[in-house]
Amino acid sequence: MLSHRLTIQNPTGLHLRPAGVLCQEAMKFRCKVTFRYGPEDRGEANAKSILSVLGACIRKGDEITLICDGEDEAEAMHKLVPMIMDGLGDRL
Repeated sequence: MLSHRLTIQNPTGLHLRPAGVLCQEAMKFRCKVTFRYGPEDRGEANAKSILSVLGACIRKGDEITLICDGEDEAEAMHKLVPMIMDGLGDRL
């Protein structure tokens, strides 16, 4: 299991478009891809589910902990972290 702490920089948070980009990319990997959020990382969302990502209500400045767990976890983390940091297609 690999994890990485990130701060969301998207001006409007993880709304439909960036959430969709995250889900599409996460689904390319066999490993489980989730993120924890909220006070003390108590909430958890499935990064392969658009409803789960949108339900997390992640806003600009929120911190998440991306977690990849499985056979291709390193590859997934290597691909997803830069995408999230670059705004998932949103202009920062």
